[in-house]
Amino acid sequence: MSVETVILRWAQGPRSVPMARRRLVGVLEYWGLGCVADSASLVLSELLTNAVRHGRVPGREIETRFARLPGVVRIEVHDASERRPMTALPSHCAGGGWGLPLVDMLAAKWGVSARCGPGKVVWAELVIGEVDGEPQKHARPPE
Repeated sequence: MSVETVILRWAQGPRSVPMARRRLVGVLEYWGLGCVADSASLVLSELLTNAVRHGRVPGREIETRFARLPGVVRIEVHDASERRPMTALPSHCAGGGWGLPLVDMLAAKWGVSARCGPGKVVWAELVIGEVDGEPQKHARPPE
């Protein structure tokens, strides 16, 4: 399988999140990977929502990259903010904090990386391999 990448740019508003999810689902279906669309769109939703809420830099867009790599789909969200996401214990009272623990449950791995220029990349990888002919949605790759 060759590496395929789709790069899109989004305004820093909440309407970008559902639009990006729809585009990701379409890309995954085009790649024949509809089996991971639900998990992938939820992961993208959490990462992009964090960028919209906490990574705003006036005059800058947010970029997403969806890459089909051997055995995984990689979802990246690039923003110009240096503020790194923090995993906190979710709280019913606080009404938040569930996003990154959810990403951790759904993705084989995720993290934050520096990028060329200002800002950061928050990324997650979902396994798309097969075992006994069945797609692995949430399996973690061997270490």
